[in-house]
Amino acid sequence: MSYELSGKLVAKYDTVQRTGTFKTREFVVEKSDIIGDRTISNFVKFQCVQDKTAIVDRVNVGDEIKVHFNIKGSRWEKDGKVNYITNLDAWRIEQSLKAGNAEAAPQTNNEYLEPLDTFSATSPDAVDDLPF
Repeated sequence: MSYELSGKLVAKYDTVQRTGTFKTREFVVEKSDIIGDRTISNFVKFQCVQDKTAIVDRVNVGDEIKVHFNIKGSRWEKDGKVNYITNLDAWRIEQSLKAGNAEAAPQTNNEYLEPLDTFSATSPDAVDDLPF
């Protein structure tokens, strides 16, 4: 099952090579909600793995984005102690045009999101990384 979260990109980190064949990259999105007369901000850290680590390169800190992700959990045991780890694995990022080029957005939707994946992106810079 996949999930979505929209917010502002507030941090992105370098790719970390965890093993010879496995790499990860983390980034943080600020999700703000207005409740009554207060604004509540949550900071959500995501990770990208393997070939998806490059999807963060196409957005900048401060951009409004929509993140598509899966929730993954694992059990880890060491020295008789058990720990559970939850990861939010991002697999697609869309950039919102509402803060920038408003005339490029359709009139019916003020939050048009341009896909940054190769399946539906209109950009000529998109790279097809499908294995088939």
